[in-house]
Amino acid sequence: MRELNKIFYKALFLIIIVFSADAESKSVFEGKSEAKVIIKVFSSLTCPACANFHSKIYSQLKIDFIDEGIIRFEHHPFPLDLAALNAEIILRCHVDNSKRFELLGKIYEKQRLWASGSDINKINDSIKKIGLETNLNNEQMDKCLKNDKSQDEILNLRIEAQKKYKIEATPTIFINGKKYSGKIEYKQFKKAIERNL
Repeated sequence: MRELNKIFYKALFLIIIVFSADAESKSVFEGKSEAKVIIKVFSSLTCPACANFHSKIYSQLKIDFIDEGIIRFEHHPFPLDLAALNAEIILRCHVDNSKRFELLGKIYEKQRLWASGSDINKINDSIKKIGLETNLNNEQMDKCLKNDKSQDEILNLRIEAQKKYKIEATPTIFINGKKYSGKIEYKQFKKAIERNL
């Protein structure tokens, strides 16, 4: 895995040099664009704390705020390794945001099953099995994984996030542009949202 991560960081360095366009609008989101509160979550799909946030906070937000049109929730990719990058690429194989969020939930739910090991091909196969559950097929996912443009787009989003938001760890959460630094528990998070309503 160490060797794979060296390759990942070399690719990231090259992208930093080559790309500088703002790709903010390419986030994966759920909710209305005119919502009063915008939550941006910068996360790596291999990060256990990110999976915990998604299962404990996002699912409640969806019921209480997103489905009510009060919040726009944005997942922003901040892959910390090659496995996270490839999972993000497969996530973006779906063009429909609701399907992306369904797959995002499954990727986080099954993180322990796919996000470990040193063989990237086995990791990719495990991620693809999860993708099959949301009506992607192997041919689509292989095509996405081989698409350099998709990889470059995700890495560029990560670079832009680093520049603009100074991300130091995942998940990093912003509520209406203000960094959230409270406890990652729903009651605390809900209070922070309500202060913006």
